[in-house]
Parts: sequence; C-alpha cells; structure tokens
Amino acid sequence: MTMKKESNFSKFLLLWAGELISSVGGGLTSFGLGVYIFNLTGSAANMAIVTLLGFLPTLLLSVPAGVLADRYDRRLLMMIGDGCSALGIIYILINMMRGGASLTQICIGVFVSSVFSALLEPSFRATITDLLTKEEYSKASGLTSLAGSARYLFSPVIAGLLLTVSDVKLLLIIDICTFFLTVISAAVVRKGIGESIIEKKESFLESLKGGRDAICAKRGLFLIIIVSSVITLFMGMFQILAEPLILSFSDPKTLGTAETVCACGMLVSGVILGIRGIKGHYVGVLGTSLMLAGVFVFGFGLKENIVMICGFGFMFFAMLPFANNCLDYLARTNIPDELQGRAWGLIGFISQLGYVVAYGVSGIAADTIGKMTGLGVGRGSAIVVQIAGICLVATAMSVFMIKSIKELDT
Repeated sequence: MTMKKESNFSKFLLLWAGELISSVGGGLTSFGLGVYIFNLTGSAANMAIVTLLGFLPTLLLSVPAGVLADRYDRRLLMMIGDGCSALGIIYILINMMRGGASLTQICIGVFVSSVFSALLEPSFRATITDLLTKEEYSKASGLTSLAGSARYLFSPVIAGLLLTVSDVKLLLIIDICTFFLTVISAAVVRKGIGESIIEKKESFLESLKGGRDAICAKRGLFLIIIVSSVITLFMGMFQILAEPLILSFSDPKTLGTAETVCACGMLVSGVILGIRGIKGHYVGVLGTSLMLAGVFVFGFGLKENIVMICGFGFMFFAMLPFANNCLDYLARTNIPDELQGRAWGLIGFISQLGYVVAYGVSGIAADTIGKMTGLGVGRGSAIVVQIAGICLVATAMSVFMIKSIKELDT
C-alpha cells in the first residue's frame, strides 16, 4: 500500500515568496542596466548582447544543473545558485561606484550571475515535486508563473520611479538584497524538511542519460516538450517584434504602456490559477489555450491601432499561464520523482531553444519582408507575428490529434 504524500504547501509558499522577490529584483537590474547601456553607448545592439549573455549560460547549463539537482541536496543548490549569482551584480556595482562600469565589465558581471542562476531552476522545480501533492501541482504552477512574470509586471514601474530620484546603483543594491532573502527562505525550507537524500551515486553521464530516458520513456511526454519549445519560439517572435511594430506608428511612452497592459494578462491568469488551479482535462485546456493564443497573436498584427493591439496582446498573454500550467502538470506527473531534477534540466534546455531561434530569425524576417513589400519594418514585423499566430493554431490542433499526448492525461 502506497502512503499518501504529505503536503508542505506553506513551505512552498515561503520558497515561492523568495523567488517572487528575486524576480522583481532581477527585473530592476535588467531595466536599470538597459537604460545605463543605452545612455553609455546609444546602441540597441549592445543591449541585445547583454541580454544574450544573461540568457545563454542559463540555457546551456540547464541540463548539467538538472543532473546536479538529482545528485546533491536541491535546497542547498538553490542557496548556492541564488547567493553566488549576486557576485556578478556586486562586481558591476563596484565598478560603477569607482566611476562607471564599461560595457565589457557589465557583460562579465551579467555572465557570471547567469552561470550561477542556472543552478536554481531545475532544483526549484524538483523541490516543488518534493514538497507538494499531485492535487497541488496546478496551483503551484500558477503561482510560479506569476513569480516569473513579476519582472515584467512590477519591476519596470518600480525601476522607472526609483530612477527619477536616484540612479542605477540603487537598483543594483536592491537586487543584491533580494538574493539574500531568497537564500534565507531556501535555508528555512531545507531545515524544515531536511536534506535531499541521494541513495545511489551514479556517474554524471549515467545521470544525464537518466534524464534523457525519463523524457523519452513516453512518446507523448517528449512531444509535449517539443510543443513547449514551439511556444517559446512564437513568444520570442512576439516579444522581439512587438516593439518595432508599435514604434513604427507610435512613441516609446506608448510602447511602455502597451507592454505593461499586455503583460497584465499573465498576472490575471496567474492569480486565477493560483487560487483555483485546473481540475482536469489538461490536454484539452492546453490545446484550447494554445489555439486561442494563436488567434490573438494573429489579431495583434492586424491594424496599427494601439487599443486593438493592447486588447489582443492582453488576451495572448492571458492564455500563456494556462498552457504552461498544463505543460507543467503533464510533464511532472509522468516523470518519476527521483528523476525530476535531471529531467527538468533537459526540459528547460529543449523548451528554451525556441527563444534562440526566435532571436536569430525574427528580426531578419521582418526587415526582409518590410523591404520586399515596401511597407517598412513595422508592417514586416506585423506579418511575421501573424505567421507565428497561424503556426501556433496549427500546433494547437496537433495537440488534439496526437493520441500519445492525450494518453498523458490518464
């Protein structure tokens, strides 16, 4: 007879609160460094380089970080990842206090911070499985989605206000303080539930192979992970091309307002999911939310009307937490607990590949279409966004049609 797993939802909430605060702090740094670099160099390309250096280490190291999450104490890895990632930000702050950080110094600091942050995600996701019952996974996924979106919802407003009375150094100091808060929350949870006990020590390559086998054991599970990569591809296209689309007929202030309104869709859905969760039919909810998201993406590029754009953008982002919630649940309930860390590391790597493709092709495609049609980069961006919407609808239809994916719900 299998013993019922004990719920530790209060401990999860403590851990989640730490990650929420950390997300807001990271958003402050991201916003502040973006303004600083633009004022320093006047180059959007340099801003993109810093963004890329903050993204790639986390992506490339997600797989080995997942293996480590199954070989060593997960809460300890979270503490090391969060605590040491502050070193990169401290390095940037010290250089700024000495008279100003150069682009190279900022790149080094961001890269170092990102390397240590890579330890966090697989351990955090695997810890959710350690703490909660299956019935609580959906709620947890909604709250986790809300924490992840906090850097887009709250940080720009807070950072903008703080920069009117101070400079970027204050934002960095606040971010550094948030790292210590997240380390403390992880330490309290670790003390409350004890260390992760690893009974069997495999070689690193064996652990890596175990993660691959975990996600390939069921065809539907592997396909659902590919679907998550497709979602990040279209999200990346949307995020990159929304700015030139809006700026082609409006101004930066309007762009900022539009981005905030659109991102609020994630906030509303995240709150709903955090309170109610999803009770069942995860594959059906996944397919429906993806199909609607595709329709809203297509609508986003229809007309140069800021009200229409904000409406479609809001609804698109409102669909994403539902899709992510279902993807999270279907993956989590079809992977053995002892393989969760390495599996989530590999899942994170595969799913984030969509962003790399989006960063590489979206801008080029928009520029090319704009020149070929003579309509300019704004309409070129709109056309690419609409193509992404059509492809997203097609992806949603495949979810309904593939039998092995539907079987994951049982």
